[in-house]
Amino acid sequence: MKMSVEVCSLCEGTGWKPVSVAGERRVTRCDCRLQARGQALIESAHIPRRYESCYLSNFDVDGSHQRLASARLAAGKFVEEYPVESAGLLFIGSVGVGKTHLAVGIIKELITSKGIACLFCDYRELLKEIQNSYNASVQATELGVLQPVFEAEVLVLDELGAVKPSGWVQDTVGLILNTRYNDKRTTIITTNFPNRPERDRVGQAASTSREAADGAASKETLGDRIGNRMLSRLQEMCRIVEMEGDDYRQLRRANYR
Repeated sequence: MKMSVEVCSLCEGTGWKPVSVAGERRVTRCDCRLQARGQALIESAHIPRRYESCYLSNFDVDGSHQRLASARLAAGKFVEEYPVESAGLLFIGSVGVGKTHLAVGIIKELITSKGIACLFCDYRELLKEIQNSYNASVQATELGVLQPVFEAEVLVLDELGAVKPSGWVQDTVGLILNTRYNDKRTTIITTNFPNRPERDRVGQAASTSREAADGAASKETLGDRIGNRMLSRLQEMCRIVEMEGDDYRQLRRANYR
């Protein structure tokens, strides 16, 4: 039994539709092909299902979220100006203010409106994948894990600094950021840690009270987590977007009570 295949009425299956430019008849890529490419790029971006409903258009800047309007504006401007302006963005803010929502919204817009190949990586999961590649029983290599991260035209690196820093962690994040910097690729980053250099460890060691130690841990900086050298590199690569606001998740839970 033969099944009928729906043919696009604009291009009649050729992938090219006729257009008129200054009175001349020309052709351009048909919407059907752009939509198909967009869907393929969305799937290859590996956006987690948790964020599949995140778009710039539904990012809330009303009421108690008005302080986030400037971050939403920066995200929209980035999409408009890319690739003419290719500097990345570094979203900084506390848990739940919508950093990942904006980052995902940006790459969705780049994919659907401009056909840009993007990739989403959770910082913690990426480091786990790299570590697992060292296991002889796993059919993966470090290069195999890192190559898509190096080569993505636009990369979202979510929750930078979320893993306890070690020499290996700092070397790995340094390799990723330096490679993308040298290749002039755009990186969008989210982090919960403030955009400040590494703290004075000597001064911390002088404090012995448990309360002071707990307070110091809660005030860790991005420099503490990735090192001052990489923090400086990051500031070259990205425009800083500070986000202050209420926790979306806590408000959502409160509304359902």
